[in-house]
Amino acid sequence: MKYKPLLIVLGEPYSTFSEIVFKYFKSKKRTKNPILFIGSSKLIEKQMIKLNYKIKIKKIKIEEVGKNFLNHNNINIIDVNFKFKKTFDKISKSSSNYLRECFDISLHLLKKNKCIALVNGPISKKYFLNKKYLGITEYLTKKTKTKNSAMLIYNSNFSVSPVTTHLPVNKISKNLTKKNIIKNVLLINNFYKNNLKKLPEIAVLGLNPHCETINRLSEEDMIIKPAITSLLKKKIKIQGPYPADTFFSRKNIKKFDVVVGMYHDQVLTPMKTVFGFNAINITLGLPFLRVSPDHGTNNAMIGMNKSSPESLFTLINFFNKHYGR
Repeated sequence: MKYKPLLIVLGEPYSTFSEIVFKYFKSKKRTKNPILFIGSSKLIEKQMIKLNYKIKIKKIKIEEVGKNFLNHNNINIIDVNFKFKKTFDKISKSSSNYLRECFDISLHLLKKNKCIALVNGPISKKYFLNKKYLGITEYLTKKTKTKNSAMLIYNSNFSVSPVTTHLPVNKISKNLTKKNIIKNVLLINNFYKNNLKKLPEIAVLGLNPHCETINRLSEEDMIIKPAITSLLKKKIKIQGPYPADTFFSRKNIKKFDVVVGMYHDQVLTPMKTVFGFNAINITLGLPFLRVSPDHGTNNAMIGMNKSSPESLFTLINFFNKHYGR
């Protein structure tokens, strides 16, 4: 029987993600649904040989997707041309058109309902996004003409979500609104309710130290508390705002399913400190499920065969539990 594949865009051609993919195939872990990769078959073959792995590569044509059986033990790949001289190299703008084609193919297949979800390897914000988008979350939101989206860093025990994503610190306060907080929390609540079959316990952090300022009215008073009040009227299980510096205790991690922070590092720093790479990045609100391992390109370690596959394994476990077949 043929099952819809899980679609993986390999991401930056020069990152540690190819090595992590090889470690997946070397392990005994497998997705319930077959994986279909999008990327350069020639480069992935060269990198595999360089790192001393042996995995069969099977090229798949776009029009064949959904028609043929895909072997779980092969690197099934839609080949996208990428001109390269070195097997491993520094990330540069030379990969931008290649990455754009990879994403265009993936969005075409998802629109045709040929795949169950999209996973992407790490992408360089400096070159591919080129200041046009804050991150891949925003890039895919724009490409799919999605009105509202949110970033969820998910672990089965505890997850976090920043209201503002990849913004410079000096722009956070100006972009923080009651509407954005409500949108973010509703997307989280709907995801847990519809996909994970539970109503999450949600905590909200303040923006300022100790949730207060020397000003008469703070962001907590003007924005965050009114947003929480509105969400409580919608029967959302939500509490806060809590001071960020004392929130991440074992007690609170056990008590809540999700904590919503006001900015990226406020919640991702403690999340990664506690859970390491045992988490995945989920984009909420898109017309399809998009997930990525919770790590960057790690260009400094490329070709060393020392990168941890833990985040990819977490991703595989997530799909097998909630979306397999």
